[in-house]
Amino acid sequence: MNKAANIPRFAKPAFVERARAEFEALVTSQPQIELVDAVLVDICGTMRGKRLPVADAGRLFETGMQIPKSVYLMDAKGEMVNPFGRGFGDGDPDGTAWPVPGTVSRVWDQGPARAQILTTMRNEDGTPTAGEPRAALELALDRFSDLRLTPVVALELEFYLVDPARDETGAPQPPLNPRTGLRERDNAVYSIDDLDRYREFLTALNEAALVQNVPLSAASSEYAPGQFEINLHHQADARLAADHAILLKQIVRAAARASGFEATFMAKPYPDRIGSGLHIHASIVDAAGRNIFDDGSVEGSERLRHAIGGLQAMMPDSMALFAPSLNSYRRFQPDMFAPVNRRWGVNNRSAGLRIPVSLGEARRVEHRVSGADANPYFALAAVLAGLHHGLVNKLDPGPGATGNVSREPDMALPFNIDDALARLTKAPVLDSYLGSETVALYRETKRLEVQRFRKIISPAEYDWYL
Repeated sequence: MNKAANIPRFAKPAFVERARAEFEALVTSQPQIELVDAVLVDICGTMRGKRLPVADAGRLFETGMQIPKSVYLMDAKGEMVNPFGRGFGDGDPDGTAWPVPGTVSRVWDQGPARAQILTTMRNEDGTPTAGEPRAALELALDRFSDLRLTPVVALELEFYLVDPARDETGAPQPPLNPRTGLRERDNAVYSIDDLDRYREFLTALNEAALVQNVPLSAASSEYAPGQFEINLHHQADARLAADHAILLKQIVRAAARASGFEATFMAKPYPDRIGSGLHIHASIVDAAGRNIFDDGSVEGSERLRHAIGGLQAMMPDSMALFAPSLNSYRRFQPDMFAPVNRRWGVNNRSAGLRIPVSLGEARRVEHRVSGADANPYFALAAVLAGLHHGLVNKLDPGPGATGNVSREPDMALPFNIDDALARLTKAPVLDSYLGSETVALYRETKRLEVQRFRKIISPAEYDWYL
């Protein structure tokens, strides 16, 4: 018997050699690097992976990283929930994850110098592994190639800095003012003084961004104490834009720790304050590089209207991707800068689909539905699916909204996690864009997460009913 016949043959993707060249250039220029983190991103948007001595990292580019396929299917607490028997039920088999070019960098953090590289899992025949968020985005993005169109996207993330010490109930607290030492209490939206007070954190964040190749744009103080928003530069590769959002979360948390704070991307950490969102800006260019959303008018082209119509049509089925937890739905309230309907409008932040004031190549739609807790790969994949669906089917979005429409809930949208997951059960159009198996694994993982969460008896439940 030929023993070699029993050894799995892994189809190494062509892009791995580009990643190898980037890695070798990095360690040559920075010989102090001792460790290498090979990471991937699970269904919940959490980084997982392995840490290797730099001397052993070369094998990543030869045989890939062997890691359980179930690593993608963890719940928000990192528990293996065994969706459809994947994990405990099937013997927890390994898959092979390969380094992704464009994601090699130093890691900005304390401790021994280390590098990091994102990986993507492939089956033995080279096809993406079901359940991988980045592969779902790639599948949705591929649909634009037949139209000879390219989405250009940029992501914005809101988050809170909080005191590492919790209050007497275990809830988060706003940070202590770095100047006065007093607890922050006031809203200070777009406050330059806030940016000055938190200069140490923002300086650390900018340093981390330079080290880890995260292209930061504007930073602003948001509409609550300790809340900030960071913008990322637009990208013609949607996968890279989502990579940047994942890395932004990593460096925000690292910069917060280094400055004496914690950072949270929880959608609604305070019941009486606004939530944190993940806003996605998208335009589309044709083969000649022209923005198809621009026709010189204020409202944009007819194709922009069709794209908005697709975003509206796909929003109900996609809500479980935009709002992935029970907490996520607390964000959708009137006058809280989180959309409660599928309306669109020019220069109108109360609408879920906003056309910012911009002309020419900057003409775009801002999708404001996702919470900061959403997985950027899935959220962006669902947005791309909506854009493509609207363009192909020439969907009419109806008239644009004027004035405050945040008090007009759209009952076609599911506003709790159970209804959202139920909608995801019957979403054939979304399945066709993201992959039916991946959508099913996401839905089941989140269903089991919610089921596990509901077994917990909270202190409030004892206080009310004991």
